[in-house]
Amino acid sequence: MSSFFLDTSALVKRYKSEIGTAWLQNLTDPSTGHRLILSEISLAEVAAALAAAHRIPNGISQQQRDRALDLFLRHCLVEYDLVAVSRLVIDRAVDLTQNQKLRGCDAVQLATALIVNDTLVAAGLTPLTFVAADNDLLAAAQGEDLATENPNLHP
Repeated sequence: MSSFFLDTSALVKRYKSEIGTAWLQNLTDPSTGHRLILSEISLAEVAAALAAAHRIPNGISQQQRDRALDLFLRHCLVEYDLVAVSRLVIDRAVDLTQNQKLRGCDAVQLATALIVNDTLVAAGLTPLTFVAADNDLLAAAQGEDLATENPNLHP
């Protein structure tokens, strides 16, 4: 079983059609058996991204937004492993902002992934792959020696 940490920039593609959606839907298909890991902060970030997609001119309808958010929240209950944003995560995120070009929430996402990865490796398990559609975040993850995937490279 492979483990994937999904940043919001990639995760939202499962719920709103855009470049990389098909690839991400294949990755997250439950039949693959992949372990899908999210930071709890993704709850607010995905909700905000879907709301923003509804507010833009010619964006998604309110019904599409509501259906997508409902599906995401149901997936959070059964398909994703959610990791709490703890003081340990925040402290690691603070450190990351000093060495990597990161915004605050991106630093929290990456810190969460690094802590989970450390736990997997310490248990003798395969390291996770960090999935994001943000080039700065991917560069930071690579700078921290994480394997990465960008769904935008799989149109």
